[in-house]
Amino acid sequence: MSLTSKPIGIYYEHPEWFKPLFAELDRRELPYEKIDAAHHLFDPTEVESPYALVVNRMSSSAYLRGHGQGIFHTAGFATHLEGLGVRIINGSVATSIETNKARQLALFRSLGLKYPNSRVVNHASRVPDAARELRFPIVVKVNIGGSGAGIIRFDTIEGVEAAVEAGQIDLGIDQTALVQEYVTPRGGHIHRVETLEGKFLYAMKVYTTGESFNLCPAEICQIPEAPSADFCLTEAPKKGIQVEAFTPPAEVIAAVERIVAAAKIDVGGVEYLIDDRTGDVLFYDINALSNFVADAVNVVGFDPYARFVDYLETQVPAAPAAVSAHAETALAV
Repeated sequence: MSLTSKPIGIYYEHPEWFKPLFAELDRRELPYEKIDAAHHLFDPTEVESPYALVVNRMSSSAYLRGHGQGIFHTAGFATHLEGLGVRIINGSVATSIETNKARQLALFRSLGLKYPNSRVVNHASRVPDAARELRFPIVVKVNIGGSGAGIIRFDTIEGVEAAVEAGQIDLGIDQTALVQEYVTPRGGHIHRVETLEGKFLYAMKVYTTGESFNLCPAEICQIPEAPSADFCLTEAPKKGIQVEAFTPPAEVIAAVERIVAAAKIDVGGVEYLIDDRTGDVLFYDINALSNFVADAVNVVGFDPYARFVDYLETQVPAAPAAVSAHAETALAV
């Protein structure tokens, strides 16, 4: 199939995470253009996009690197592209789920899936009220997070009240947060399932580190610890954190595939844990931005970026077929 002469647009913000993607595109000599999501401009009056396909790799942790404006800008840009009929990998619906944990809970509920007992607040003064309705310990999670940012654990209501009084609770860039029961994960690990084209790609167990979970899968960091703007679960092997490839039960895979279908996620991950107290499978995070695990060949047995680019090639529209001289003559008669 002859591909269009327009390039693939790779819309991204983090300077390091997508080097393997660029390397695979270069290896195949596919035309692409890097689009800086943190310093972007588009013309809403344009009637044709310069891109054959746009791959949305905007990160919800961008505000930790001073690029929070890109998160909100992406929603408008994705809607604009869709209005032009441009194929966008992880479009406006996926973006709206990625950047809103409260919306993720609504999606879990609509699918009949369990998640940690939660309340949603839009002012720090309501955090104690929400906490009193839950079982301690609890965590406060910012609505737009990433890389484990903006998550604080409390063991007592007195601790919650003292933090509110001292102004220590920041609800994040949209001033909305989840107040959620902390769940001890069975086996000391959480699970991340990666999907591509709506189907299971691979899964990992990521082992947490006791009570100080300053990493994105556990989504918990203690108050004294500053969240890293650069760390993500996918870098766990480089950080010495134990990860282990595994295949989840069929019913979990089916649930994950239902989640990404409902969220219209073309490539992304879903995280869940098993409640050590009840044995329940609890889903807690949806990641439309999917950074494949570092050292993937050794961890999961294959290169997911190669499969991702295989998929991208199927999504690039074909170039219009050349009109033959005979056909041109016939049309002129």
